[in-house]
Amino acid sequence: MAITDRAIDQAFCDLKQTCGGVRNDYFGLLYLEQEFGLERERALSQVAFGGNDYGIDGFHFDREKRNLYLFQFKWSDSPAQFRPSFIRLIDAGMERIFGAATQDQQLNQLLQQLKSCLIENQAVIDRVCIHFVFAGDPAEAERSQVLDKLREDLENKKYLIDQCFGRAVTLVIEFRSARTRKVGSTSHLRKTHTYPISLDETVRRAGPNGESMTIGFIRAVDLCTMYREMGERFFERNIRAALPEDEAVNRSIQQAIKRIVLEGKDDPAVFAFNHNGVTIFAEALDALDGKFKITEPRLLNGAQTVTTFARFVKANEGNKLLAERRSELEGIHVMCRIITQASPEFVTMVTINNNRQNPVDPWNLHANDMIQLELQDKFRDELGIYYERQERAFENLSDEELEEQGITQKKAIELTRLARTFLASDGEVDRLTRFREVFEDDRLYNQVFNTNRLRADARKIVLCYKVQFRLRRLVNDIVDKGANKYAYVQRARNLLWALLCQAILNDSRLEGMAEEFGRGLSLEAQYTEWLSNLATTRCRFVLSDLVADKNYASKAAEGNFSFMRTNGAYKRCMEIAYKRWKWVERRLK
Repeated sequence: MAITDRAIDQAFCDLKQTCGGVRNDYFGLLYLEQEFGLERERALSQVAFGGNDYGIDGFHFDREKRNLYLFQFKWSDSPAQFRPSFIRLIDAGMERIFGAATQDQQLNQLLQQLKSCLIENQAVIDRVCIHFVFAGDPAEAERSQVLDKLREDLENKKYLIDQCFGRAVTLVIEFRSARTRKVGSTSHLRKTHTYPISLDETVRRAGPNGESMTIGFIRAVDLCTMYREMGERFFERNIRAALPEDEAVNRSIQQAIKRIVLEGKDDPAVFAFNHNGVTIFAEALDALDGKFKITEPRLLNGAQTVTTFARFVKANEGNKLLAERRSELEGIHVMCRIITQASPEFVTMVTINNNRQNPVDPWNLHANDMIQLELQDKFRDELGIYYERQERAFENLSDEELEEQGITQKKAIELTRLARTFLASDGEVDRLTRFREVFEDDRLYNQVFNTNRLRADARKIVLCYKVQFRLRRLVNDIVDKGANKYAYVQRARNLLWALLCQAILNDSRLEGMAEEFGRGLSLEAQYTEWLSNLATTRCRFVLSDLVADKNYASKAAEGNFSFMRTNGAYKRCMEIAYKRWKWVERRLK
């Protein structure tokens, strides 16, 4: 029998006086009763009522299957509701359940029951299954970039489970629909990624909040082993994917390895002197008899070094010199900093600041920010458009991979172009000319990529986004109305873009245009004609009035049109547009 709103309301009404909690808690109660055939009295002891649940709403142990089930329940169609629960489970829940180096006197009664169950059945539990149960479509949850990242972060905590049981235990993470009984693709982790590494001449330093940094020299072959086994997962916290082999930095690294290993011209020791080193975040780093064991490593910077080394080894697999000079290959070390016991926010800060020292554009440093992941989900869910927050990510995806992600468009929205679109629609003309500052100043960045953008109509964002690809044509359309009279418009492209965004957002036909032209990135002829009409019959006259304005007329007469690159000019234009056509400032939020 399917769970219904009526059934949840009835259970809530019957039990809230004795059990407390909120309505959603009773969805979990009904689910346990139906899924496992539990008597109500037993199910009540396996559901959380109230707060301090550390991201776990319920549990059940199936002795026959040897499975321990942990649940998070949301009576909602939206998988986005799981985000806070994921974060609580990652930040503290897994440690509280499977580690618990400290105690919490306010611990939810459910967790006390769960820990008792763990102790009693530790020897017979083979799998820990974490199920995120809601009323929506599991496929939608699987496509979410936000939930995908959070699931990976949760999977990285598997080592806590293995430590708790003293052996490798399978971790299963699933999204399930209580309404349709559908199950998303299952994530199995049959092993924790743990590697023995050689780390020479180590020193340690503590961070401000218990973080730990171990510095030493690691063998390049050990990094290559991690990458070969983990694949792109090893780079998931990095700011960009691997660059092509023909990039200058990769050619240089490859040549250095060749001189050491194949040509014998350089000593392996020289590599560490000529290399900046790498930084890794790991869930744990343990010393064992003079060696180290690293658990769930993630590379924060140094992707080009690792991928170039791996390519070199693979390309020379049949080369006898590689086998003969294996000791030289294994003698190549790089300086390595390993960060442990750090929060995701701290790791993000380390990643950004490490990569700032390399020739990386500042916008690349924000590729993995939560707002960027949320925007990627937004454009995919609402329009089927890929949002390229990571440099070169779109070109590396196959048609099959795009289809799996729910992408139907063959063009991507780019992070930098989207940032410029937001600036233009906000009338931030001067910042468009100082674009890098937006990504170098956290205050400016948070203004441009504020959470209100997630509530904007994605179709209208696309309408304004596509303007930049037609600006040259639109400038020419205005100039064609009078080559001498409107020649200055060529110096005011950013201002024209800002005004066109307002012309679009104030147009009485906006909804129809958004539906027709805002669902894809194609530059339709009718869309261009609409923009041209707005440029020549609206923006042209606003700019003409601006040039004739008493505050700017003398500068214009001298041929000085630098004022058109200021926010003040935009504000005056909007005053003119209000008087002419009752335009008001509308933003993409």
